[in-house]
Amino acid sequence: MSQSLAKVCTHIVFSTKYRQPLIDENIENELHRYLGGICNKYECLPIKIGGYTDHVHILCVLSRKITIMRLLEEVKKSSSRWIKTKGKEYQGFYWQDGYGIFSVNPSELDVVIKYITNQKMHHENKNFQDEYRGFLKKYNVEYDERYVWD
Repeated sequence: MSQSLAKVCTHIVFSTKYRQPLIDENIENELHRYLGGICNKYECLPIKIGGYTDHVHILCVLSRKITIMRLLEEVKKSSSRWIKTKGKEYQGFYWQDGYGIFSVNPSELDVVIKYITNQKMHHENKNFQDEYRGFLKKYNVEYDERYVWD
């Protein structure tokens, strides 16, 4: 085979430090666009970006040219630096250290897009921690509760 081809769709989730509700209506749409721009910069096609006051979801197609760790490092570092320029109320903004990244079957992208689109409604009844535990369970990821949240 002379050509290398790949299509790896992922659902990335991470929260603000200590799950502080710092992503308000004044910044969320611009933040989501900015996150998409970073993904594009690293040739990771953003499909849907959304979230809630204390976390974000990024559905994207990964590039073969960047590692997951490097992508997340750049996304979090650049967006954290950017959001701090948006006003005094964002000066203490930080992302949590960790993240979750889950593979998505390309035939199920519509399900994940709908899920990300409905974040506000979804979080009327479920906090981020319960949502994240649900992802870990769904994807059969072993974890230690003591180390997930700090």
